[in-house]
Order: sequence, then C-alpha cells, then structure tokens
Amino acid sequence: MEEQQTFFQPKNHADKILSRLTDCFNAHTLTDVTLVAEGCTIPAHRLVLSACSDYFSAMFTNDLLEAEENEITLQGIDGNALSAIITYMYTGSLSMQAENIEDILTAACILQLSEVIDACSKFLVDHLHPSNCLGILQFADRQGCVDLFKVAHNYVMENFLDITKDTGSEFLQLSQEELMKLLASDDVNVPNEEMLFTAVIDWVSFDSASREEALPALLSLLKLPLMSPDFLADKVEPNPMVRKCPKCQCLLMEALKYHLLADRRHTLQSVRTKPRKSTVGVLLAVGGSETSSSDRMPSIEKYDLRTDRWQQIFTLNSRRLQFGVAVIGSRLFVVGGRDGLKTLNTVDFWDMHNKTWTQVSSMANHRHGLCVTTLEGPIYAIGGHDGWQYLNSVERWDVQSKKWSYVSPMNHARGTAAAVVLGTRIYVCGGRDGSSCLRSLESFDPHTNKWTLLTPMHRRRGGLGLSTLNGYLYAVGGHDCPAQSKQSSTSHGSRFSCCERYDPLTDQWTMVASLSGPKDAVGLCVLGDRLYCVGGYDGQKHLREVECYDPSKDTWTKVSPLTIGRAGACIAHVSYESFPMARSLSTLSLHTHSLGSPKVDTRTRMSMSYSEPRFPGETS
Repeated sequence: MEEQQTFFQPKNHADKILSRLTDCFNAHTLTDVTLVAEGCTIPAHRLVLSACSDYFSAMFTNDLLEAEENEITLQGIDGNALSAIITYMYTGSLSMQAENIEDILTAACILQLSEVIDACSKFLVDHLHPSNCLGILQFADRQGCVDLFKVAHNYVMENFLDITKDTGSEFLQLSQEELMKLLASDDVNVPNEEMLFTAVIDWVSFDSASREEALPALLSLLKLPLMSPDFLADKVEPNPMVRKCPKCQCLLMEALKYHLLADRRHTLQSVRTKPRKSTVGVLLAVGGSETSSSDRMPSIEKYDLRTDRWQQIFTLNSRRLQFGVAVIGSRLFVVGGRDGLKTLNTVDFWDMHNKTWTQVSSMANHRHGLCVTTLEGPIYAIGGHDGWQYLNSVERWDVQSKKWSYVSPMNHARGTAAAVVLGTRIYVCGGRDGSSCLRSLESFDPHTNKWTLLTPMHRRRGGLGLSTLNGYLYAVGGHDCPAQSKQSSTSHGSRFSCCERYDPLTDQWTMVASLSGPKDAVGLCVLGDRLYCVGGYDGQKHLREVECYDPSKDTWTKVSPLTIGRAGACIAHVSYESFPMARSLSTLSLHTHSLGSPKVDTRTRMSMSYSEPRFPGETS
C-alpha cells in the first residue's frame, strides 16, 4: 500500500516572501545590480527585476553586455518614475498622480510592464477632458499605447467642439499636420461644417504670420460645398485671408457652383461633398410586419451612422400596417394604413422632442398600401387601396390650414408602390393595380398639377424600395407576383434582388449592382452619400438585414442589422437637429491587453492618416 502524501501550503507564503524581499530592498541587502536613471541610483536584485519585467529578463539572461555589469544606466526614463516602478515590483503597490502618470507610463512601456501600462492607461482614460485629451492622444501615439490611443482618439472626435472652444486650448498649439489629420476624419462630431471653418480660422489667427500659408490646405479638408449659401457669402467670402489666397478662392468657387448648379450636383461630387457622419442625421424604421409578439404595438427604431447601431426608441400609438410616413421638422407623420379589420384614413404625428402623439385631420379616402411624401411643405398621400379597389387619387395636406384636398390623380391606380421627391417633382413607380405588378413611372409637378408618364422600369415591381441619390432614382428589390399568387408567400417565388437607376435628364433606366438576395417589402432611404436597404421579406421570414449601396463602387455591403425582422417598414431620414435623442455616442470604454515589445513601432498603424489635399481641377 502506497504511503499517502500530505501537502503543506500556507496561504501567506507568497506574501511573506514578498515582504522579506521588500525588507532586503529597503536595506540594500543582497542587491546585485544598481539601476541609474537621470542621476537617481536604485540598488535592486536581478532575480526580482527579471521576474517582473520581460525587459530585464531578456537583459540578464541573454549574452548582453548589461548581464555582467553591476551598474546599468537606463535612457529615456525619469528617475522618480523608475523608483516608483521598482518599488512597485517589490510591494505590488503603485502611486499614480496626474503629475507623474506620463513618466510612469513611459517607463512601463520601455520596461514592458503590461499591467502597469493598463493601469496607467485606465487612469488617463478616467481623466480625459477637453482641456487635456489632445495631449493624451499625442502621448499615446508616441508611446505606442494602442488602446489608450483609440479611446483618446474617440474622445477627441466626440468632443471636438468643446476642445476648440477651450481658451487655454491644446487645440491652438496643434501643428498643421496634426490639425489636418483631425479635419480629414469623417468621425469629427460637429452639427455642421460651418463650425469647423470657425475653428480653422481661430487656429490660423493664433499665429497668422507663420500659419496663414497653411489655410488653403486646411480649407481643402473642409466640406465647403455643404455649408449654407448664407455662411459662404457672409463669413467665408469676406474673410481677408480667404480673399487674398487664389487657392482658397478656387475652393470657394467650387462650393458656390455646387449651390448654383443644383441639377448638376451628381457631376460635382468630390471628397468635399461627402458629409461627415455627425451631420447626416439618423434613419428611422417605423412599423412594418415585425418578428415579435402580435399583441405589441408596432415599434420605431433608429440607426446612427456614427455608432453603426440600431436601437428601439418608441412605439406607435395604435396597431396599424401598410401606412405611410413623412417628416416635417421634428414631427413624424403616420398616414393611413389598416388596423387588421379596416382600412384607415386617420393621420397622427409623433413629436420627437416631446415624445407625444397627436391626431390631425383625416384624409378624405381610406388608404392602405399608399405612398406618402412631402414636397415644398405639404404632405402628399398617393394611391393605395381603400379596402375595395386600388386608387389613383392623390390628396395633399396643407401645413398651414391643416386640411386635406385632392390634386390631379395619377395615370395609373396603384398600391404597394413607392414615391420619392427629386428636385421639384414627385416620382411614383411600380406597385400593383389588382391584376399585375407595374413597370410604369410617372412624375407630378405641383405647379402645373399634372402627372407625366415617363420611361418604365425594366422589371415589374411591387413592394419595391425607391430613393434618390446624386440626382438619380434607385429602384431595388420587389416582386412580380400575379394577384392571389400562393408562390409569393411561400418561397422566393418571383421576388428578385436586381436594382435599377433612373436618370431624369435622359429619361432612361440602367441596371446596377444587385442586392445580396431576393426580397420584397423593403425600405430604401439615403443617409449621407449612401443608400440603405432595410429589412424586407424573402418568402420565409421577415428580415433584419440592412444593406448599404456605394454608388462610386456600385456595390452593396451588409451593415448592422435591425433589432428585429421587419417587412414593409417605412424608412425616414431625420436630421440631428430634429431628433435630439441622436446626438451622443455610447460611453467610451478601454479594452486592455498586453502591448508586447516596446521595440516594435506601432505608431504607423495607430496614427490618423489623410490624403494630400487636392484642389478643384487637380488630377491624381
């Protein structure tokens, strides 16, 4: 029979060893190496240093000159910081204050103390403020602290306006290159581009003698074409530095052309016409057939490009499907639809500031499957089905009188169609008329009160998505199912993924890149310089997927999905000014990890980059 072994493991063994080592350190007993930094000498034990630091372990265990030396001078490390870190190695306790934190972090990066790097980084993150964040960003870049750099960079982007307004500001001390890197980012959080112009002028004026020559390069990174005409005329053009600089005048002329030649904007696209994420607003996905409990009210969720995230925010005030929506200021109007029993003619609006629902005057016709849009103020309710037949009638709601009145009817009765405004006209296409899906496209001119038939689409499309971008119409997805087709609800059937683009100048349709798969009941809306195709139905399920179209590459890319599947949801664009709940990003967090060897220069992959500014008329 084997003899049973007994193990003795006192809980305080490690603490006692550490305590005895600390006593030896304090008494300079059995020390075998002396560290020197900026005149500060620290006797220590090679074994303790090697156990705590990969840097010292490599130094003392490899065939290096320092392995045999009794005194080692460490370059680039503050003496007090080194003393604090060596004391930490023996005691496990490190004192960090604002006055010494950067010196300690610098030393920790050199000595490869990952846990100290993480602790110092968290300390700096907790103390980020508009008055110090640029300095912390630059410091993190120099030291190669990837996580700290990312968090500081996000903080700078989020709080850029507060940074520029700080009177003792680090902002005014930025170099030209550092400022250009910030301005080149589309993540800068500003409500409008005009505020960036003011910040640039403040920076140049702080030392105009040496900085004025940088003005054209800085202005080339601003979105001058997206500034208001009034601001361009009242603030940009009269500025003395802008007036005497030919390159600045060239940039100003580019912006003025963009406003004067509105019908040619699709040919005037450049990096300066691509809006920043913080200026594009949000998308709202309203109602639709949802993959959720049937006893719930239809919900509203929003998509913020800056966070790339959908979030449920509110519910409708009643159960309804197949309605239309329109946005006027901070009010979201929900028009018509059906409640499961009957077709509705009621109209309600949601005040996005007060978060309240209010009912306004009802339409003359009951309508579901209708199109709703706004043009030059009024809301238009177009076509649909009244419970008995498809409609070609159109009603208009006047914002001032708050009354509905009929305008000229469409050439074709249609429901489940799509409508959008381009220029001074309403365009309606597709849908179904009771016997088949439609290819037809027609436009309405409110000044002549007439509908005009235009070149039809290549495909018949019911349940399609329709939106505008850069002066074109885009029609995506949909189905070509005959009336009462069982195929339409049990499989892909005659749903399709193909998309086409209409040019109003040539009155022609052109096929463009297809969606990732066949679907109908999709929502389509523009956000910034992209189209977003939201939700839909593929014959099996209500879809959560959202696809983004880049016209410059003619490609669709999947982005963050909806929180729930939605088919037939109404998608609306709302500006940040109209939607106060959309302004702030989620709380920034620091995800810590070991950075590895400090000899590896990580700054090239961390630093913000920008392309050399290009002026109007220049080619690559």
